[in-house]
Amino acid sequence: MEYRVSAPEVLREPLVVPDKLLMGPGPSNAPQRVLDAMSRPILGHLHPETLKIMDDIKEGVRYLFQTRNAATFCLSASGHGGMEATLCNLLEDGDVVLIGHTGHWGDRAADMASRYGADVQMVRAAQGKALTLDEIRKAIRTHRPAVLFLTQGDSSTGVLQGLEGVGPLCRENNCLLIVDTVASLGGTSFEMDRWEIDAVYTGSQKVLGAPPGITPISFNHRAVERYLRRRTKVKVYYWDLSLIGDYWGCFGRPRIYHHTVSSTLLYGLREAIALACEESLPSLIGRHQDCARRLYHGLVELGFELYADERDRLATVTTIRVPQGVDWLQVAQYAMKMFRVEISGGLGPTAGQVFRIGLMGQNATSERVDRVLQVFKDSVKAVKPDFTFRKTTAKM
Repeated sequence: MEYRVSAPEVLREPLVVPDKLLMGPGPSNAPQRVLDAMSRPILGHLHPETLKIMDDIKEGVRYLFQTRNAATFCLSASGHGGMEATLCNLLEDGDVVLIGHTGHWGDRAADMASRYGADVQMVRAAQGKALTLDEIRKAIRTHRPAVLFLTQGDSSTGVLQGLEGVGPLCRENNCLLIVDTVASLGGTSFEMDRWEIDAVYTGSQKVLGAPPGITPISFNHRAVERYLRRRTKVKVYYWDLSLIGDYWGCFGRPRIYHHTVSSTLLYGLREAIALACEESLPSLIGRHQDCARRLYHGLVELGFELYADERDRLATVTTIRVPQGVDWLQVAQYAMKMFRVEISGGLGPTAGQVFRIGLMGQNATSERVDRVLQVFKDSVKAVKPDFTFRKTTAKM
């Protein structure tokens, strides 16, 4: 039989994957142990060995989130899947959802929630700042939401949203609290149970240093009870927490087939979580905080202005205002071409306004902080030779 479409010539060429230093807002470079794990043989999605690895991951995720929730598992999706799943499971048509906006991810959550038929309301923080507890309280009392959505660390603005006190406030007002920790988990404190957070998800490819495509998520008893009281089915089968939870063995019922999970992604995530557990949360968080302070100091010394307010800075993603007359895209392209170092531009409300430098996982070391500072300086100088770097004693 003669086929009309020929095999592409490009696939006769060898696969080329360059080695780059990923100092943007994610993904981060994966540890060799993670890469090695992913090269192991593929297993079936219901093989007992696969289910054991899934159980291991659940225990590790509970540690990372600091929770004992039974409904703790992973989605076969990127971090966006976590946002979809929390909103899809906990909202029904007409429900009011209040979005705490500190950057691009508030806009994205609002878009998703509207597609699920929710009545979307927004409370916006000032530029470069987090919402205060009083601002959140006032917005809850005004809008009476069924769900409050907050992003702990917004990677578009580099803003860290405080969470302590928000959970009890939500409970007082019969409201569920969803938190996005994609860019923050492991780089700053997070305590799901103690802070009374109802649903949370994170990214595998940020501080954990696993590949994207598998997203840890957890729902507490209040969230599960809200799910059980739904008047309608969850609108997307793929996100249904009861079905996925049964696949992951969360509810004491026989495991079911929900979808075919990638065994290789499970291997990588398990080892990434194991590395985080071996280091311990206090050490992991402390390392990221120390490296962030070193980066802030280096940038301010060079005369750059940081975008996020000093009190509200996210350790894992630092935003730097683009100086007047500097083409941010040319700087990022030069850094990649000449040094194979990723430095990113802004996203959403910060597009064209900031550079973003990420310190995540194995890239959060003093050596890599110094490396990215030198590359950043050299790249700005190459693009704008008359740019003057000035030593400053500006307040950190």
